[in-house]
Amino acid sequence: MTTTLNADPAELAKFSELAHRWWDLDSEFRPLHQINPLRLDWIDKPSPISGLRALDVGCGGGILADSMARKGAHVVGIDLSTKALKVAQLHALEAQTPNVAYREVSAEALAAEAPGAFDVVTCMEMLEHVPDPASVVQACATLVKPGGWVFFSTINRSAKAFLYAIVGAEYLLKMLPQGTHEYAKMIRPSELAAYCRRAGLDLQQTRGLEYNPLTQRYSLSADTGVNYMFAAQRPA
Repeated sequence: MTTTLNADPAELAKFSELAHRWWDLDSEFRPLHQINPLRLDWIDKPSPISGLRALDVGCGGGILADSMARKGAHVVGIDLSTKALKVAQLHALEAQTPNVAYREVSAEALAAEAPGAFDVVTCMEMLEHVPDPASVVQACATLVKPGGWVFFSTINRSAKAFLYAIVGAEYLLKMLPQGTHEYAKMIRPSELAAYCRRAGLDLQQTRGLEYNPLTQRYSLSADTGVNYMFAAQRPA
């Protein structure tokens, strides 16, 4: 039986072409490097990740996965971009990052292989790039053990998000390459909450992520109008 891969070939090609720039702090990935300390701290609060098994779904070049490993977690990063994974592996080797491994496998395939294998599952800035985000959410819920935590981040499908994340970030400020995001693929918080409920996850916390163009800094807030994050838990 042939299983359809939950991936957009155009999206994979887009990020594969940029793969060699993942760890360039002045590249298109600069925003990910800037928000990573905020994401990492937020993930670490509900249940400190040191010593835990963590999975990063859609890990790309390994920015979050590497930082979780350096915080003491035993991390597996998965992605479907061969080039991005090679960059992640090379960085881990050069930086001598302990306890991190990378695999080219989909979340759905790994869920069938290793259900309940992880204490923490993260899926950041990835859901808006796949054809079926609900399938990824279900896979994440399957991969985390009972009582474990799942963290998502994505972009709201709102007028404000269109203005800030596409017009502002891609065309005016040129923080991201044009075409990085498609408005139709963005996900409203109500939609992501529904995906979580159907997957059997209990939503525990929601936070917004805001960018100040004057200070060029990011901060967490209660405003989920553009970028936002969910912390959900699988019932014990």
